[in-house]
Amino acid sequence: MGASLKHFTSFEEMITAARSHGPKRCVVACAEDYATLEAFSQAQNNGIAKGVLYGSGQRITTICGSLKVDVNQFEIHDTTSARDAITEAVKDVARNGDFLMKGQVDTAVFLHGVLDESLGLRGERVLSHVAILELPRYFKMLAITDGGINTKLDLRRKVDIVKNAVELARFLGNEKPKVALLSAVERIKLNIAETLDWAIITRMGEEGDFGDAVIEGPLALDIAFSPEAAKIKEVTSRVTGDVDILVVPTMATGNILAKGLQYLGGAKACGIIIGARKPIVMLSRADTAETKLYSLVLGNLAS
Repeated sequence: MGASLKHFTSFEEMITAARSHGPKRCVVACAEDYATLEAFSQAQNNGIAKGVLYGSGQRITTICGSLKVDVNQFEIHDTTSARDAITEAVKDVARNGDFLMKGQVDTAVFLHGVLDESLGLRGERVLSHVAILELPRYFKMLAITDGGINTKLDLRRKVDIVKNAVELARFLGNEKPKVALLSAVERIKLNIAETLDWAIITRMGEEGDFGDAVIEGPLALDIAFSPEAAKIKEVTSRVTGDVDILVVPTMATGNILAKGLQYLGGAKACGIIIGARKPIVMLSRADTAETKLYSLVLGNLAS
């Protein structure tokens, strides 16, 4: 069993755990990006990942030269376009890789290749995105889902999103993750659609559909983090003040929440797509080398 997400308090602890796993073969689509190559050089130096890069060989070599990074440490596959780089990278990771990473390419274009069943990476399950954050004022790592994949959410997709997040936490060693299904209120409201879905999923959790996990909703954000708020609002909760996973009602909510915590709250973050045959690490093209390194660490631990 892997190291526990529940007990991680920092990315430094995750880096230490990834080193103990040994380097994993990470395939990068559209790798001609400064932050990506800088992060990969650090990951290889730390024994976390081996880089297999698809993209413009000339641009990759030029960027490595500017960064004073040894280009010979990477396995480079020259491609003529972003779509070719994505196609070949997806094929490669499906056959031989441990996990896939998005480089400097639009998310929609990247996901088009990932979702192409003929390339061998997409499975039968719904894909969903999980962001992992280290927060200055929280005592452990926090997961937020889904802020990056699913724009249209019905009950079935919400169930799969919860399953994916719980599976990731459990794969990383958290045997009983605590999940808050977020809304603006703590009670079922007929005019707030997610409150009905969250009530159903909570009941499914009580019946064991998600294995050994504590799943509660609908819950407002303050209840998820503050036992005092729960007491004042007279809400009985087993996750308040100890939540591992926040499940948001819309992709926009998750995206805004995660980025707001990063840019305004000083959080460190990484991101991963769950549900494919191999893990896929992905956040924003604007991410720093540090954030991309953390995503490589998560890819190592999840593969």
